[in-house]
Amino acid sequence: MRVADLSMAASFVDEHSDEITAVATVLLALVLAKLVDRSLRLRGQKLGEVVSGGALSPVADTRLRLVRRLVFATIIVIGVALALAQFPSVKRVATGVLASSAVLGLVVGFAARQTLANAIAGILLAITQPIRIGDLVTFEEQTGEVEDVRLTYTYIRCDDGRRLIVPNERLAQSTVQNHTIVDPRLQVEVSVWLEPGADATRALELLSQDDEVEARVAEVDKEGIRVAVTTWTDGPGSRGRVAARLREQGLRRLRNESLS
Repeated sequence: MRVADLSMAASFVDEHSDEITAVATVLLALVLAKLVDRSLRLRGQKLGEVVSGGALSPVADTRLRLVRRLVFATIIVIGVALALAQFPSVKRVATGVLASSAVLGLVVGFAARQTLANAIAGILLAITQPIRIGDLVTFEEQTGEVEDVRLTYTYIRCDDGRRLIVPNERLAQSTVQNHTIVDPRLQVEVSVWLEPGADATRALELLSQDDEVEARVAEVDKEGIRVAVTTWTDGPGSRGRVAARLREQGLRRLRNESLS
């Protein structure tokens, strides 16, 4: 019985050798891509610790992510191509395709024009870096922090938690305001309203008591007096906390002086 089972197993392997080799090739490519991606990620972490004593800079992080995805996609594509090459029928089709490569190139290029344009724009964005991971940007009246720059799309986390997913081609062709590309510090501004006829001078003194906090009269109308209170924060991630603190402190001080 064992001899018969072994004979059947050997026969099955012989009959489906192409399929087994193809599956094994794809699995090997997937494992290799994962290992290479993990190696690149760990190498980037070690480099960040050596160079800056912590995480990679936004410039290096953006470029490293692009390189990792390009390498991962290249290994997978090569693995799938090698797997398909195991089948004689696919080889014949590939031979015919190569014979008409010019026509095929035009067809594929036209069909994938948008995807290729986004991918090329993603590579250009990673090289020139008008935006980087962690930057605070404004795109088409939407403000948020750049969360990830991928091959075809860029993810921007808006102030209310929404993700704005923008094709890279649009980013490359449009004007983008980058608030932190030169200096990571940001100016935070909140508005505090006074009743009509309130002592604005005293209010300005109270609101600007802390260091690096400035207060100015921004608007006067029949509804009241709007005072703009500004200060600086170290990065986009702390904008919300700093704004809430400014607003809470300002209202408390005005309330203690019966100005609000």
